[in-house]
Amino acid sequence: MDWSIQQIARLSGTTSRTLRHYDDIGLLPPTRIGHNGYRYYDQNALSRLQRILLLRDLGLGLEAIGRVLDGQSDNTDALRTHLRWLQLEQQRLDRQIAAVETTITKMEGGEQLMADEMFDGFDHTQYKEEVEQRWGKQAYAKSDAWWRSQSDEQKRAWMARAEQLGKDWIAAAQAGVDPESDEAQELAQRQFDWLRGIPGTPGGGAGGPTKEYFTGLGEMYVSDPRFSANYGGIEGATFVRDAMAVYADRNL
Repeated sequence: MDWSIQQIARLSGTTSRTLRHYDDIGLLPPTRIGHNGYRYYDQNALSRLQRILLLRDLGLGLEAIGRVLDGQSDNTDALRTHLRWLQLEQQRLDRQIAAVETTITKMEGGEQLMADEMFDGFDHTQYKEEVEQRWGKQAYAKSDAWWRSQSDEQKRAWMARAEQLGKDWIAAAQAGVDPESDEAQELAQRQFDWLRGIPGTPGGGAGGPTKEYFTGLGEMYVSDPRFSANYGGIEGATFVRDAMAVYADRNL
């Protein structure tokens, strides 16, 4: 069974023009072209389109989406990975929504605000298992204890600093800044200093992260869409990784 380009455009919420563009750039060729010149798509093509739309929602550009899809030949396994990303993001957003609703309710009722309630969904506990696997239980325990020891004001300041750093990285990437430039290296220094301030960071403290950790983190920004989304997608994360690698070679 297959579907016409008009049917697919309507069902997926996109346009026939967009689907033709995807064909022109080799991202989503039709399964067949009818005698009337219409494009038709089968089940495998629909699965690929679903993955394209999921990755686009994560902030990836079409060129980056093509690279991701080319590296994932099994549709089912790839969709399982996407499903896990979406489930984790849904859980995080649900916790943040509940935290904000609680804050509003307590503020309107004149009740005492509790930090644990206000910042549920904003901390890094969702990455506990990964942190422990990559860098050990002690690394996670130190960073988690540090976060929970912060005052409400300190937590807000930390999140604002992280958010601003991400925005500055995205702006530099979109402006086509050279990873070796002074501007990019200033951002890399800020990234290094930000990580240095988090207890549990391998090689953290006064000396700062190790070269291996710093460059490895840059690679993770590119390979894991949950992180690359913080930098505008794979293209932005690639810029961050390259700038961090230059910084590491020069300073670590």
